[in-house]
Amino acid sequence: MKHVILALLCAVCSFSAVSAQQTDKKKETVTFFVEGMDCSSCVKKIEKNISFEKGVTDLKCDLSTHTAEVTYKTDKTSKTKLVAAFKKIGMDAVPVEEGTACPANAEKKDGHQH
Repeated sequence: MKHVILALLCAVCSFSAVSAQQTDKKKETVTFFVEGMDCSSCVKKIEKNISFEKGVTDLKCDLSTHTAEVTYKTDKTSKTKLVAAFKKIGMDAVPVEEGTACPANAEKKDGHQH
């Protein structure tokens, strides 16, 4: 009886490890050029809102390049949904394909409001 229980326990542990590996494979990281990210308040606004979007697992903003790097679960969200999430907070986000340059740093807009 102990051998059967031990075998079942090993099978469950193996299955859990395989499931965890499959979940990691369903993650994607995309860098967005965010036109409306002009100051540290904008960065905080992005961090406060986008990081809590369904499926987002990691978020890194870089004010100097006006980019936000978002890691997300592909079964929970998509690039299109993330662009819409940026739009909801008043910012235009464009996915930057790997190997291409971001648009020139955006100039600060007059009358910038939060």
